[in-house]
Amino acid sequence: MARQTRELILETALAMFNEQGEPNVTTNHIADELGISPGNLYYHYRNKDDIIGQLFARYEQRIDEALVAPDDRLPNLEDVWLQLHLIFECMWDYRFVYRDLVDILSRNRKLRLHFARILKRASENAAAVMRGLAAAGIFRASADEIRATAENIVLVATFWLNFDAVRHGKNESGQLDIGRGIHQVMMLIAPFLRDSERLHLNTLAGAYLR
Repeated sequence: MARQTRELILETALAMFNEQGEPNVTTNHIADELGISPGNLYYHYRNKDDIIGQLFARYEQRIDEALVAPDDRLPNLEDVWLQLHLIFECMWDYRFVYRDLVDILSRNRKLRLHFARILKRASENAAAVMRGLAAAGIFRASADEIRATAENIVLVATFWLNFDAVRHGKNESGQLDIGRGIHQVMMLIAPFLRDSERLHLNTLAGAYLR
């Protein structure tokens, strides 16, 4: 039962953080939502930062799992599409991290260091994928262009949810359209592709704009 309560606290906190914004949710709010006493919540988690730390660990593990390129062959455009899809889905499921990114990281040095590691790994992964595309003969760019494009990919992805929320708001289902973010990132590599692969990329990316 204790383990079930711990899990329910995390699930409830995640939903409330995502919907209302982490700064607007207290441990008392979470306890009220669950119908338990604050003391019961503190039995499982010392404070709100403890809850945030547990949620961030889950987010970090999921991002790490998404940042895996094929190790037995060279990557292709479908790999780029799949990886971006997994990353943006994770970002959406833990969107409170991105919505309140500066505030959360300014309060917690450990999370700031972990997020810096995530950004570094994401940039290295993007560069490795582009080098793989180049080795496959479908991508042409200098080392500096690959480095800069990798940084731009991470930059756009990191701040996309906030940008899109301000620019477009929510769709009819009440959710942000992460497809626009995936499309935007995919377009960053388009200029470096051969004509046939660029056409294929535009076909893949265009599916997100329908």
